[in-house]
Amino acid sequence: MSNETTPKKEKLPRQQVPEQDPKKRRYNFDEVPFGFTPELAMKEAGRCLQCKKPLCMDGCPVQINIPAFIKLVQEGKFTEAAWKIKESNALPAICGRVCPQEEQCEIKCIVGKKAASVAIGSLERFVADFERNQGKEMIPDIPEKTGRKIAIVGAGPAGLTCAGDLVKKGHRVTVFEALHKPGGVLMYGIPEFRLPKAIVQSEVSYLQKLGVKFEVNMVIGKIATLDDLFNEGYQAAFIGTGAGLPVFMHIPGENFNGVYSANEYLTRANLMKAYLFPEYDTPIVRGKNVAVVGGGNVAMDSARTALRLGAEHVYVVYRRSREEMPARKEEIHHGEEEGLEFKLLTNPVEILGNRDGWVRGIKCIRMELGEPDESGRRKPVPVKGSEFEIEVDTVIMAIGNGPNPLLLDATPDLKLNKRGNIEADSATLATSKKGIYAGGDIVTGAATVIQAMGQGKLAAQSIDQFLKT
Repeated sequence: MSNETTPKKEKLPRQQVPEQDPKKRRYNFDEVPFGFTPELAMKEAGRCLQCKKPLCMDGCPVQINIPAFIKLVQEGKFTEAAWKIKESNALPAICGRVCPQEEQCEIKCIVGKKAASVAIGSLERFVADFERNQGKEMIPDIPEKTGRKIAIVGAGPAGLTCAGDLVKKGHRVTVFEALHKPGGVLMYGIPEFRLPKAIVQSEVSYLQKLGVKFEVNMVIGKIATLDDLFNEGYQAAFIGTGAGLPVFMHIPGENFNGVYSANEYLTRANLMKAYLFPEYDTPIVRGKNVAVVGGGNVAMDSARTALRLGAEHVYVVYRRSREEMPARKEEIHHGEEEGLEFKLLTNPVEILGNRDGWVRGIKCIRMELGEPDESGRRKPVPVKGSEFEIEVDTVIMAIGNGPNPLLLDATPDLKLNKRGNIEADSATLATSKKGIYAGGDIVTGAATVIQAMGQGKLAAQSIDQFLKT
């Protein structure tokens, strides 16, 4: 018997998703990643260890059976893999694109202990796209109607998820949306190059096939109140109106022309189709030199949109260092490749204007990091005497959002916390008003799409229990 040991088979590296060339994509609104090919998807799925206790599922707010769908991909059963995901998640093509998997399912992947974790998000996107492109959508059997009517206020990720889960339990579900298309932040907030609008509408269409009814241009709180809906025969309601009220810094000069909230800027670019100029002549300032204030995903979306609208220089002004930026690393990396200029450890103190009332620059101060604050990140402290100016003609504030007060003002018996968000029981998402549940950003403050979906799922379980008892 030979003493020689068989050399170990080389471990397969994580498969890279093909992407658009950065030099080309900064001038178009086409999606950046092309997605896996079937061959790449099967290779990547082959890296999964099929753990008996899959920790990846613990990291998934909507509890997708991740090993099961990946095994189907490995076997080349792509459509079946999409159906497996849809048992838990009605919006897989969206989640595969915008979920921060690196902080959720992928961070818990056992493969990731010694190598790069399995690309769960890219595989989810691949199978969702495959199912849609093949036209092999499966509509599950819907149980007999219970006769119960539920109103969902807001057609964003929380509302859509709640609606999909409730309709699959046999309830009659109507989603009321203030804008002219369902999707919420998925439609007006996330740019086309990150989440094509056709994908969102395809996922909405799937919910309609399940039986969800949509009423658009319906501003609940203005056209009708929640009490009006209950008087019309609705027996429960879910509020998923998100955090759509922009936050400003309250520094001098914020009222100059050319200062936008990220909400307004992205809504004009996405919902009003500024990205299809000249076919759609959306009124939007196409700044040559743009400053985006903030370090989250919304800031990155705004900055990368400004590039595509023709800006020569786009500065991302953020008061902490790169390590503290809350944006996804992938988005920061893509922005860097496309030519964003980062002004880190920098904080605006004044917006400068010309005689005609238009922005001409932004005055900033340099910062240094001190002791950690309540968020656990080191607190930025101004460096005395370090002020300097950046010449810009457009400023976009992307420093957070608050709850829109319209519905809340029309429902005075709904208990709010000190930040103006709805107070909801953490175990059930029940509010202070009987039969009304709430979830997503209107409860948590600005968070991720998948966290909002997780809350929509929890609320659906709670509403179903409430209606049964």
